[in-house]
Amino acid sequence: MTASATHRAIDAVFRIESAKLIAGLARIVRDVGLAEELAQDALVAALERWPESGIPDNPGAWLMATAKHRAIDLVRRSKRIERKHEELGHTIEADRHAAVPDLEAAIDEDVGDDLLRLVFTACHPVLSTEARVALTLRLLGGLTTEEIARAFLVPEPTVAQRIVRAKRTLAEANVPFEVPRGEELGARLSSVLQVIYLVFNEGYSATAGDDWMRPALCEDALRLGRILAELLPKEPEVHGLVALMEIQASRARARVGPKGEPILLLDQNRARWDHLLIRRGLTAIARAEALGGALGPYTLQAAIAACHARARTAEETDWKRIAALYTALVELTNSPVVELNRAVAFSMAFGPAAGLVLVDALVSEPSLASYHLLPSVRGDLLAKLGRDAEARVEFERAASLTRNTRERALLLERAATCARTSVRTD
Repeated sequence: MTASATHRAIDAVFRIESAKLIAGLARIVRDVGLAEELAQDALVAALERWPESGIPDNPGAWLMATAKHRAIDLVRRSKRIERKHEELGHTIEADRHAAVPDLEAAIDEDVGDDLLRLVFTACHPVLSTEARVALTLRLLGGLTTEEIARAFLVPEPTVAQRIVRAKRTLAEANVPFEVPRGEELGARLSSVLQVIYLVFNEGYSATAGDDWMRPALCEDALRLGRILAELLPKEPEVHGLVALMEIQASRARARVGPKGEPILLLDQNRARWDHLLIRRGLTAIARAEALGGALGPYTLQAAIAACHARARTAEETDWKRIAALYTALVELTNSPVVELNRAVAFSMAFGPAAGLVLVDALVSEPSLASYHLLPSVRGDLLAKLGRDAEARVEFERAASLTRNTRERALLLERAATCARTSVRTD
């Protein structure tokens, strides 16, 4: 194997192993920042040695062993962390010459619990939402700072600072590296699910830039969601979120035209939907429902997505059921954005006039003042009612609010269509 091929292999191995490696080290050192440094040191060592010695049979065990040995050296030369890692030095010193099979057993032990601890630590509510997203993608997704910055269209130094501040905040707040228990689990799990879905949504409908979608972010979020479902199999909302993401991701190929232009749901070629992902999503919904209890917000949204997935054509969509599910979701979340979605469902089930009544009630909602989809939906309903001049104004306003180039072009095109129709009818 050439040196370049070995480096590519090392990069692939580290992406696969890094989350488990950081999680295992964090259990020992109780500091995710230090754990990541140790993991990076092990990567550097692999880049130096593996091109000559070859990739070991169990690269994860090799990386963990190397990181543990680096930890001893770090404890010895760094006064700053001496007290924090006194126990670490004693424990690891005894294992310094341990056999590889013993190290493999140590790595495999509790790896699921370690990953779960890392998930809850990276998504701790003491951090800002932006910091949680960046830290989760860095520690659990294995993305570089450059990749995160590119995905979210923010400067790389901004992402780097978010990650540095997040690690510092966790250390200063003495956030324990543990899985929350009892009543605290629900609130903390909600934070984790929010982060994963934010990542997915940014991939599914990019808020800014020239691309309508960023599939890599969807894939990262799906991977994290699937891991979480394996680690918390008795939490229905985890399965609900996975179901929602699987079904939405199934439409990815049909959502973008040959030139990168957006294709809206009702105009999509459903033959291009990924039916494997749909089956996975429906299976995940079944798991969530089998666990019993009232449906949570992610499972309700997954049920809505399932209504679309089960319809062979747009005309077969059960809009009355979707409207009912949105009504339940509004009662649960009290969210103006959900209420806007409910208005769309009502317009499809009971006519555009019924939907417009609900939309007009949201026009004065402060939280939607800069939300481009409010005038976009209102423009669509006005156009369906033949009020094209008013619709044009709404589409132009929506275009001025969105930061996504593809979406702006679509909205301006719709505004131009309304302008032409309005001229013909005047």
